[in-house]
Amino acid sequence: MPTVTIEYPRRAGWALRAAHPLSYAVLRQGMNAIVGLAWRGIPVRGVRIFHISRALDPLAGFLVPIRGTSLQPIGFPRFRAEWVWHRGTSDPSRVQDSAILYFHGGGLVSCGLNTHRRIVSRIAEASGAPVFQVDYRQLPQAHVVDTIEDCVEAYEYLLAQGFPGERIIMAGDSAGGGLAFRTAIAVRDRGLPMPGGLVGIAPWANYDSTLRYAHPNDPLDPLLGAKALDTPVQLGLLRDGKLDPSWSAVNHDFAGLPPVLLQVGSTEVLLADAYQLAERCEQAGVPCRMQVWDRAIHVFHAGADLLPDARQAIGVIGAFVSGRLAGTAAQQPRSTAA
Repeated sequence: MPTVTIEYPRRAGWALRAAHPLSYAVLRQGMNAIVGLAWRGIPVRGVRIFHISRALDPLAGFLVPIRGTSLQPIGFPRFRAEWVWHRGTSDPSRVQDSAILYFHGGGLVSCGLNTHRRIVSRIAEASGAPVFQVDYRQLPQAHVVDTIEDCVEAYEYLLAQGFPGERIIMAGDSAGGGLAFRTAIAVRDRGLPMPGGLVGIAPWANYDSTLRYAHPNDPLDPLLGAKALDTPVQLGLLRDGKLDPSWSAVNHDFAGLPPVLLQVGSTEVLLADAYQLAERCEQAGVPCRMQVWDRAIHVFHAGADLLPDARQAIGVIGAFVSGRLAGTAAQQPRSTAA
């Protein structure tokens, strides 16, 4: 019986069909222009562009969570995090039953708690589980090896609070999707309890863009091209001009990883990464459900206020999470803080 299934859930709705060419004409061309300036050395070595990108998160404070959401900030010595949960879900500071550990996207250079709070709140509502969202360190202040350490530290924090590993689902979008897999691998290699599942939304899981440059979706993606994803790598990730394969999740054995859900758009250049992840799952015998959404823009879940397709995709994530939690009921009594 195959461990990997690939689904094409639905034909794109009219709103998504209209948004696709508009995004290509405006967002993709704007991204191409920014990338072109960065590669020509403007700004020098990408340092300023990284700082500008990091400024996006403070400007996204207007992206409030959906109604009925509660928030609780959690401070760490080197990064920030916050709890996000919906009404009807127990306060995670009092009941340590289950959680989603979420890593935001942003190409390792941008976004944060503000940009992703609304998406995360929808996932919290759909799954019925509290979400622990992590604002990990990024380029140029920290290398990806430091980022992975932040992600592992956040997972260890949940374990220390009393959350059973099998009742924690790791999830993320874009760069965060790749980090979810890379963090799970690090957790496994350190002998820590394994999470109960993995969710990757358009995951950026291979920092080597060779396959993306050759992929037929490179000229079709309505937001990101292979060169855009290669920019933070070439301008900030390389060490002594070299890319260590171990930094990328796709270059590891997936043996022992929990069941996986992948979602990606049919015209995304990151479809190449999703297929690589699915292949690694198949090689290791890890159950993987991969959904290819017709003409979906990169992390189209962010448009759930307007896109029925996005709301349906989030519903699938919620069902996957609740299904994994139902199938990994804690053997020990539920932990409740005093």
